[in-house]
Amino acid sequence: MTTPSTIPSTMLSIGPHPVQPPVVLAPMAGITNAPFRTLCREFSGGKGLFVSEMITTRALVERNEKTMQLIHFDKSEKPRSIQLYGVDPATVGKAARMIVDEDLADHIDLNFGCPVPKVTRKGGGSALPYKRNLLRSILREAVAGAGDLPVTMKMRKGIDDDHITYLDAGRIAVEEGVTAIALHGRTAAQHYGGTADWDAIARLKEHVPEIPVLGNGDIWSADDALRMMRETGCDGVVVGRGCLGRPWLFGDLVAAFEGTGTYATPTLKEVAVVMRRHAELLGEWIGDEARGVIDFRKHVAWYLKGFSVGSEMRKKLAITSSLAEMDAHLSELDLDQSWPLGAEGPRGRTSGNNRVVLPDGWLKDPYDCAGVSADAELDTSGG
Repeated sequence: MTTPSTIPSTMLSIGPHPVQPPVVLAPMAGITNAPFRTLCREFSGGKGLFVSEMITTRALVERNEKTMQLIHFDKSEKPRSIQLYGVDPATVGKAARMIVDEDLADHIDLNFGCPVPKVTRKGGGSALPYKRNLLRSILREAVAGAGDLPVTMKMRKGIDDDHITYLDAGRIAVEEGVTAIALHGRTAAQHYGGTADWDAIARLKEHVPEIPVLGNGDIWSADDALRMMRETGCDGVVVGRGCLGRPWLFGDLVAAFEGTGTYATPTLKEVAVVMRRHAELLGEWIGDEARGVIDFRKHVAWYLKGFSVGSEMRKKLAITSSLAEMDAHLSELDLDQSWPLGAEGPRGRTSGNNRVVLPDGWLKDPYDCAGVSADAELDTSGG
């Protein structure tokens, strides 16, 4: 067991909602659905803020069946946080008003950070803040549509090192009434490669002192979160890939910020219990055990990172299609293994130096957005 080094707890609020400790689960496509949020909340004792995976505004206003399932929140989730993706101001505004009118959530986050080609080629995600006027229009419509609900935004530094946008975007956000900003310290071109630029988080905090700034990028442990807070002066942290296969990280974060305990170092037996519960929750949420176990497969390698589990057994777990089959495979593991040193560190996607796919002529003028229309809206949610 390791003991956390503490820092004084900061008071973070997202609109009327206190977030203590100042820790937010990052929206991740195909990951931060209701079952995973439930696990993370259980380990944190309900403390922190847990955001849904990306919901496209077009799919929401059209009541796409998959999207309506993705916005389901457990009764214990308070506040309910939805992340919206959109490129058309009118559609974003409609989605925000729908959330208010139908009481679908208590907090709206806007996605300006996604670097995947199917999003950036439409001018969305991390490509969008380059078009300053379009960003302003979207934020204005979202804030107006949200009424009393707080609106936040998550973004990256920019498209690439030659097209940095985060300081301009931060100032526009303040002017348009955004409640808080989260900055991932990478460009879209970096995807998840290299090292996150925490200095950029510090600069943004200095640039927009009027509202909270949350830092994101390379938080693999609770101590990383404390270090980011100390080094950047940010008001909170957003944890993404660091909790993949590690939902108990949120318990560590509570311990770190409150100084009340030690960090989790689960045995493989304890990890297996969490794996099984995760798969079971997915099946209950989807309404089909087999589909839940199949959806869980992507998590297997993350949970087992660092443990001595042979390649054949890993393959078996990665093609499991029932809870009974999963139980049988887990029972064959050397469950007495203690927490390994190799369990820490990066997980998930790490590729970098990617060419950012953009609409034709996107970089010609950072203010002209005549080429963007409602047709650029994605029609499916979840990334």
